[in-house]
Amino acid sequence: MEYPRYGQTKEASRDHVAPSQAHQDAQSAQVRPVAAGPEPTNWIGWVVFAGITMLVLGSLQALMGLVGVFNTDFYLVTANDLAIPVNYTAWGWFHLAMGVVVALAGAAVMAGKTWGRAVGIFLAAVQALVNFAWFPAYPFWSMIVIAIDILVIYALAVHGREMKSFSDRAVP
Repeated sequence: MEYPRYGQTKEASRDHVAPSQAHQDAQSAQVRPVAAGPEPTNWIGWVVFAGITMLVLGSLQALMGLVGVFNTDFYLVTANDLAIPVNYTAWGWFHLAMGVVVALAGAAVMAGKTWGRAVGIFLAAVQALVNFAWFPAYPFWSMIVIAIDILVIYALAVHGREMKSFSDRAVP
């Protein structure tokens, strides 16, 4: 069959490729590799929440540790009335070190690192237990930290893998 407008047969028009079409075909052939992880969903916000929360809570935990080190009269009960009777200076150093590690793990979670997710789950659980032991000294703050730690554990355990896919797609 001949196309009257071009003077070519149908078969000949299929074999001939225009230069602009060849350029488009070459561009479409350059496909980015698909990430091996799951497709990011709207739940990625939970993981971002967990990473930012770990950064903030780690900083506040370190601040709470500094208060324990430098101002032992700040807390409501004596060190002997704590769940684990240790002086406030020792608790302060422990909270300071733990706060720094939690903040670093939060930065790793935000970067999509798998080790950051695993360390984040572990440290959030340890931080919740430590704040349970710290509960008599500062009950309101300990309750808030325990509740947020539970949310962080949920976000990292259920949707943490999506952050790696999300951060891999963000890098060109």
